[in-house]
Amino acid sequence: MLKRSFGVAAVTAAAALLLAACSSGSSDSAATEDTAAAAASGLACVILPDSASSPRWENGDRPALKEALEAAGFTTDIQNAEGDTAKMLTIGDQMLASGCNVMIITDYQGAGAQVAAKSKAQGVPTIAYDRPIEGVDYYVSFDNVTVGTLQGEGILKCLADAGKDPKTAELIFLDGDPTDGNAAMFAEGYDTALKAAGVEVDKAALGAKRPDGTWDGAKAGTNFEQALTANGGKVDAVVSANDTNAASAIAILDKNNLKVPVSGQDASVEGLTNVLSGKQCMTVFKDYLVEASTAADLAIAILKGETPTTNKQLADGTPFQAADPQALYADAASLDGFKAALDRIAKTAADVCVGDAAAKCTEIGLS
Repeated sequence: MLKRSFGVAAVTAAAALLLAACSSGSSDSAATEDTAAAAASGLACVILPDSASSPRWENGDRPALKEALEAAGFTTDIQNAEGDTAKMLTIGDQMLASGCNVMIITDYQGAGAQVAAKSKAQGVPTIAYDRPIEGVDYYVSFDNVTVGTLQGEGILKCLADAGKDPKTAELIFLDGDPTDGNAAMFAEGYDTALKAAGVEVDKAALGAKRPDGTWDGAKAGTNFEQALTANGGKVDAVVSANDTNAASAIAILDKNNLKVPVSGQDASVEGLTNVLSGKQCMTVFKDYLVEASTAADLAIAILKGETPTTNKQLADGTPFQAADPQALYADAASLDGFKAALDRIAKTAADVCVGDAAAKCTEIGLS
């Protein structure tokens, strides 16, 4: 299992650079040439999926990956496909043409598999980041089935708190994009947890109450409003695959003067605020500094000619380094999780303890 942390990687890289600078018998020009040569053979390329599905990609993952890789002495090329499959393919082609030595990809609607195939054809090791991609060398993410399980358990807990029997409760589902392998893992987790409690989860049986999934918040809001209308305005809980979809559902609930448990994940500012205000049942905090550090460690090992080891593997045999998620509720037991989640996105309690959330922040000691 990889154990290098951001701090260790940064200190190690800094020490290596210091030793190189202080070594005898090397002129400044020779050192410059050596550094340039090392950079040329150590280019880490990263393709992020979009900015709309979650603020984490630009606010968290980009700077974290850049810091870790560059602290180890390697150069980076980090770009965002901005929800455009054609753009992802173009970025991939450009990166490979520029001489990438390792490719880290977060898939968007299957385009990542095409980039990975080209990388493999050119002998460039490829890491699927956060979302599984067929044919890659490594996969780094959280245990996303566990993420879904936490969401399902959260809905059951909040239904119980509201005095609702899950067997007879009216649930509407807002799944993630069906082209995203993670969405299937989330659904596997919450479907299993809910089904064990007697909840109907079959898409065909649910009909309008389980529309096609999406990571587009606006579309999720439209889907939810249509599902709510089709169900005669009846809903006891919303099984939402992430905080963005949850926020869209909450907006429709607010418009209809309804308040029911809503699940989520990502621990975004909006998600944390909604949890603290009582509009969202829970969210799942996935510490993407851990995820980014793990991906960076894999990439660094590859760039150094080492063979990384991982703690799991996918069904197809792909080596998988998994991290553990944490469920957050509006209670004191989740206080440390709230603080860590805010720290990761460079926010403070003042950013989430607003409006209806302020009283709960005071109650649990979030300040």
